[in-house]
Amino acid sequence: MIPNRNKVQSNIRWLVVVLLFGIIVVICRYAWLQLVQGSELAERMRYQVGQDYLVQSPRGAIIDRNGRELAVSTMTKSLFVDPNHVENSEELARDLAPLVGKTEEEILEDISVGGGFSWVKRRMEQAEYEAVRTLIREKGYAVCLGFRDEAKRYYPNDVLAANVLGFVGTDDKGLDGIEQAFDKYIKGEVTESFLYTDRQDRPILDSIFVRHGYQGDLCKTIQLTIDSAIQFIVEQELDRAMAENSPRSITCIVMDPKTGEVLAMGSRPSYNPNRFWDYDQEIWKNLSVSFIYEPGSTFKTFTTGAALQEGVVSPNQIFVDPGYVMVSGKKIQNWNGESFGTVTFTDVIKNSLNTGFALVGLDLGARKMTEYARSFGFGEPTGIELPGEEAGILFDPDYMVDSDIATMAIGQSIAVTPLQLVTAMSAVANDGVLLKPHIVKMIKNANGTTFSETHVEEVRRSIESATDKTLVSLLEQVVATGGGGKAKVKGYRIAGKTGTAQKIREEELGYQEGRYIASFCGFAPVENPRLTLLVMIDDPYGAFYGGQIAAPVAGRIFSQIFRYLRIEPSDTPAANEDDESPDDVGEGDAAGSSAQRSSYRYVAPEPTDVAVGNSVVPDFYGRSIREAARLANNAGLRFESDGSGFAVEQSIEANSVVESGTTVKVYFAP
Repeated sequence: MIPNRNKVQSNIRWLVVVLLFGIIVVICRYAWLQLVQGSELAERMRYQVGQDYLVQSPRGAIIDRNGRELAVSTMTKSLFVDPNHVENSEELARDLAPLVGKTEEEILEDISVGGGFSWVKRRMEQAEYEAVRTLIREKGYAVCLGFRDEAKRYYPNDVLAANVLGFVGTDDKGLDGIEQAFDKYIKGEVTESFLYTDRQDRPILDSIFVRHGYQGDLCKTIQLTIDSAIQFIVEQELDRAMAENSPRSITCIVMDPKTGEVLAMGSRPSYNPNRFWDYDQEIWKNLSVSFIYEPGSTFKTFTTGAALQEGVVSPNQIFVDPGYVMVSGKKIQNWNGESFGTVTFTDVIKNSLNTGFALVGLDLGARKMTEYARSFGFGEPTGIELPGEEAGILFDPDYMVDSDIATMAIGQSIAVTPLQLVTAMSAVANDGVLLKPHIVKMIKNANGTTFSETHVEEVRRSIESATDKTLVSLLEQVVATGGGGKAKVKGYRIAGKTGTAQKIREEELGYQEGRYIASFCGFAPVENPRLTLLVMIDDPYGAFYGGQIAAPVAGRIFSQIFRYLRIEPSDTPAANEDDESPDDVGEGDAAGSSAQRSSYRYVAPEPTDVAVGNSVVPDFYGRSIREAARLANNAGLRFESDGSGFAVEQSIEANSVVESGTTVKVYFAP
């Protein structure tokens, strides 16, 4: 019995040893798998029984001041391929290409990337998604093809306000305009989660309790000051002006002068942000804030304001205009190269006489000219909520010579942006107070509460109230009886100024021959300004004066906005509103050579000059019968014509002072 007992005990000992050895092996193996290979095996398991899900909330909306949608996002499907599980790449490419709008070669390139993931088509249209999903089911491509949810940006109005809105890249990143400036507020949130799934991609185990679908609107909404109806009116007229004048570009801004809110901002050519990649990058730019140019005679508005404020000139000051002046060797002449004779300063601004403004500028001096330019907001960015804003260009007054001062007074030797100009004109409409412009009204949280809101921001007072009222009355005369006549709207009082500036050479000094920028900037109604409007036409074909081509565009826009906003006609319409004003008053350029300053000065009215009830006889030479009749009527003279064609002689010498109502006979010849 004992030997058997010893044998059993020996077997037990061996069994224990074997068991201990086995346990040690298991522990070592377990430790190896957990500590050494644990991460690798866990990752392998994740790919075998589950997958990562990227969950994205849609980008916040952009709406106009009335809540109309300008940019919205929806959730779409994006198609990817797992190259490691593609069995027949040629067959897959052949089946897939016609459904997603790509070539077989492009899909083969996507597959050749290798690895476990490669995009095939991002943000698919619903029809594309349905077609690909059917293909996957029929051909069993679920092992190598799959979908992920991504937000897609839509601009329901296509080109409307495109240069303001900007666009969004493939990674939901704003790349221009409001989309770029407020990207951090409206960018969709992306969260990542891992789900255990079966072969049909259905959640299993604990993953059935994980919310992995669309998370709803988690982003803020940007509400603009833009009114999409006014924006449509503006862009419709810009399209018409492009067809009529074939310019390089047109820019228009409409602003509320009492708040600084931009009601419309448009330019042509423009683009469709839904397909921004189809357009040249230059067209993406918002010219309202990024284009700098010499404004020409629209800037005379602010020269006038400075001169009135400093007491350099008064509306009834008498000027004797020889047609041109020489300043620092440069010839500054009127838009038509002719003398207008003895005129008041009111006529100087109505007829946009360069000679008069050049001398007014010289009397103001470099420092005062620059000081008032800065006071009206030129030479620095306005601070509007848009990217890419330029500051414009102002001379350092310490380095300005007389010719610089004179040309600055007529709107040259200074560079501005369209936004700066319309903001400055809004200051004139706002009793001389400059406001900061805004294009964002408020930012709303996802639950509809207000995150932030813009308010009226007063920058400074540019000129005194009394001075401003005088300036407004002069600008009203420009539209009522002067060169801005084609901006008139019957029944309404409109104030403004036209401009025609030669374009500077881009790569060298001087101006481009025969290349101009025509513009009109004004506001209405004069008695209670609701709108400030700028129309700028760059390099038009054919007619180029601001009064000829920019003022009519402004007039049509004013008229339609008056009706849309239900602005009642003025109780006291501007004088002569039913009279047909001159076809145009242009603006000349600085050129020529002479080293001396002209002796031309404005003079105080004397009894021997112009007394009450007297008129100055215009120079009719070269005018048509219609033009001559207008000039005579404006001068308060009776008119008789003899012959046809153009004026070659007149019975009373030009610039002569005669009694009002005197008859002047003009002879015409072919």
